[in-house]
Amino acid sequence: MSDARLQRAAVVYNPTRVTVAALRALIEPAAAEAGWGETRWYETTLDDSGKELTRAAVADGAAMVFAAGGDGTVRAVAEGIRDSGAALALLPYGTGNLLARNLRLPITNMADAIAIAFTGRTRNIDLGIATLSRVDGSIEEHGFLVMAGMGIDADIMANTNETLKKTVGWLAYVDAGIRVIPDARPFRIRYQLDDKPQHSAHVSTILFGNCGTLTGGLEMMPDAIVDDGLLDVAVLQPKGTLGWFELWRKLRWENGFLRRSSIGRKIIKATSGSASTITYLRSSGITVSLDKPRHVELDGDEFGIVAGVRFAADAGALAVRVR
Repeated sequence: MSDARLQRAAVVYNPTRVTVAALRALIEPAAAEAGWGETRWYETTLDDSGKELTRAAVADGAAMVFAAGGDGTVRAVAEGIRDSGAALALLPYGTGNLLARNLRLPITNMADAIAIAFTGRTRNIDLGIATLSRVDGSIEEHGFLVMAGMGIDADIMANTNETLKKTVGWLAYVDAGIRVIPDARPFRIRYQLDDKPQHSAHVSTILFGNCGTLTGGLEMMPDAIVDDGLLDVAVLQPKGTLGWFELWRKLRWENGFLRRSSIGRKIIKATSGSASTITYLRSSGITVSLDKPRHVELDGDEFGIVAGVRFAADAGALAVRVR
């Protein structure tokens, strides 16, 4: 068979994250061994973080697109590949590699990640869609893969030092948290799940999840399923310092270790109090109105200030290469 008739992959890469020669030395032999044609390479720029490059790669015949960069590059490639029929291949270059963690893909071994891309299977998962209403009345739509939020988490992202993040990774968020959390105050939202009445609440953070596992194996949304066509919503309402300790205990202990066994689940049920620091909701979409504009974050990246938002799940919109 001529090379022109073979399946081809593309690589969309961030040159500040990727040593291209080293990655070529891994991908090109793997493509040849798997019977694929010549891989094509696309470098991101300040003007195009990957979305339009991915669309160009797919239009040029790419059956699979590697996202080679941070979590922002992965998100941009996913937006570009949405509903195209081509598949996303994940490489462990990000600070968190959160989608790879949730799909149980390699986050430390590049060669294994490449092998899975060429020899694994394709799984269709949901893509989170955030429709952001800006203060000036403009509307923007962006995709997200794992989790979005408003409140303390978004304020931390907005105050994270990018230079420090490149140096120490996720510890830069700890630095930002130390500065943000002492001054954080609950804020009022009005939210409406699809086909449900509107509700009002005072929250410290509200999160919208396509997946549930964060860095360090923290189970923020233990029942979230990446291909169920639904978003899981976590409303965090801790009261005082003890409330934050209770929230941490729930996420680390109840959502993790105890939930894995029938005995543990009985212990959770027996020891759960009437007052909750976290409330879980689930819907195909949710609209949130704010009394005052706030920061919003998507997959750990700050996306500016919004007056209101809508989050929804685009069911099965993203094909991903998995084991």
